[in-house]
Amino acid sequence: MAIFGSLQEKLSHVFSKLTKRGRLTELEIKQAMREIRIALLEADVNVKVARDFITAVSEKAVGQKILESLSPAQQVIKIVNEELVALMGSTNQKLAVASNPPTVIMMCGLQGAGKTTLCGKLALLLKKQGKKPLLTACDIYRPAAINQLKVVAEKAGVEVFERGTQDPVKTAKQAVEHAKSYGFDTVIIDTAGRLHIDEALMEELERIVEKVNPTEILLTVDSMTGQDAVNVADTFNKRLEISGVVLTKLDGDTRGGATLSVKAVTGKPIKFCSVGEKLGDLEPFHPDRMASRILGMGDVLSLIEKAQEAVTEQEMKEMEKKLRSASFTLTDYLEQFRALKKMGNLGDLLQMVPGASKMGLSADNVDEKKMERAQAIILSMTQKERDNPLIIGSSRKKRIAAGSGTTVQDVNQLLKQYDQAKQMMKQMKNGRKFPFGRM
Repeated sequence: MAIFGSLQEKLSHVFSKLTKRGRLTELEIKQAMREIRIALLEADVNVKVARDFITAVSEKAVGQKILESLSPAQQVIKIVNEELVALMGSTNQKLAVASNPPTVIMMCGLQGAGKTTLCGKLALLLKKQGKKPLLTACDIYRPAAINQLKVVAEKAGVEVFERGTQDPVKTAKQAVEHAKSYGFDTVIIDTAGRLHIDEALMEELERIVEKVNPTEILLTVDSMTGQDAVNVADTFNKRLEISGVVLTKLDGDTRGGATLSVKAVTGKPIKFCSVGEKLGDLEPFHPDRMASRILGMGDVLSLIEKAQEAVTEQEMKEMEKKLRSASFTLTDYLEQFRALKKMGNLGDLLQMVPGASKMGLSADNVDEKKMERAQAIILSMTQKERDNPLIIGSSRKKRIAAGSGTTVQDVNQLLKQYDQAKQMMKQMKNGRKFPFGRM
């Protein structure tokens, strides 16, 4: 997640200085806390939130047991991690489900926060979980808002309930009745936004709440707006008593202060985060996993979940069989590229790998075009060549390069990488360790 790149770098710098010193004095810990506080403020974290965070960490970090432990630096890092998790909400908060269907989810937020697209993302996520969601168009003011909702609904494969420009309160009420009659178990209401909070907007939202009594009132917060996002969340919460927050644009190169501040300011959990432009780029928000990413410790659980979504259990079993029998071909290599592409942006995936930044692996040195070239090269081969790369001589390489729009050097590089991959798999089969960086 590029959003925490700068903060992650600064915290890593602070921790590296601590680990080099071995035993720590109280003065050294206070100096480290000062640097962490500056890093948080530069990341646009709310001033009070940053101050309270440093106070909580300091109180635990200067204890006698910490100072006299064999690895005080690791203890301090552990405390910072625990406090980051607590700051963002401790555990993942799932959506509430109505005892009598349908579950009504009202989405609100300022214009431009990505609310309408988010409705489609949430509908797709719920559909994958076996739900039958109904999107409801209640933004009658923004030009093309209803059409936009229809477009995202079509992509998600769900239905839209809309009544043109009639009173949104009436439309919301009719949508719930329609859902009851036609077996929809979830109603997602896309409400109107504004460029800034105004009284007319808030009154309309309050009337919708009064009429349909939503199970969840989720506020869409644009992570790229920094401190303003926290102020918006606070205002909406005071008027509507929101049940949770959804963070959008977490894939942007911003400071991320809203992520670390919004729970502390509103007292309401972050339930989801949008990490890309595709409809499938919506993830449940896990404070512990996010804290690990911020501290450069990776996020193995999210990485595994993404892999499980991209590759079926049957495909995994077949691949395991090939690895055990050492029959891994270039066709299998191509399938691995395709599965990796399904998992999302490579730069984001690398941030989930523990220790990737220490090995120099980051979004900055990932060239996804190389992966596309590799796929093109394999697709230009005959099936015989994919099954037995040893037959690929100079004339075949020239033909493959011409067919894939690449060079013979590119073909040689791909074959070398494939051979290295086979060697690593052989080592894995034999139970030997190998350097992760070579992967």
